[in-house]
Amino acid sequence: MRNVQEVAPTKLLIVDDDPSIRALLSEALTEIGFSARSAEDGFSALVAIRKEIPDILLSDLNMPNMSGFELLSVVHRRFPSIPVIAMSGAFSGDEVPSGVVADAFYQKGCGVRCLLRIIGGLAQAKARPANQQTSAPSLWIQRNRIDAAGEP
Repeated sequence: MRNVQEVAPTKLLIVDDDPSIRALLSEALTEIGFSARSAEDGFSALVAIRKEIPDILLSDLNMPNMSGFELLSVVHRRFPSIPVIAMSGAFSGDEVPSGVVADAFYQKGCGVRCLLRIIGGLAQAKARPANQQTSAPSLWIQRNRIDAAGEP
């Protein structure tokens, strides 16, 4: 097996309200060669991101306080350069569930090898040179024709 450092980002932030899942993933990924930090919910994840921006964010979707759905939306808006992996046991397959703002999806229980393939795929996509011009981000415009003062 090739050195993980050569094919994947090194700094991961794992967000899950279950301490055993955080510990298991952190330990497994650290043994492979990643630098893994963890957070128990969306709020603590945002604090961790402010301290050090991770190469990849791996977040559970169903958590108390700030859910993964909310966290991924905030990260997408405020830190668009961070690739994010949504993680859940409530969804199956390898497709990102509808309505989830994520670059990839990891089904809990699929194993570390599956997660490593996902991380490797994100790393390759990030390393690929962008030879196509990117389009401008979408702009949302309110169309109810009422100004901020409530006047038509």
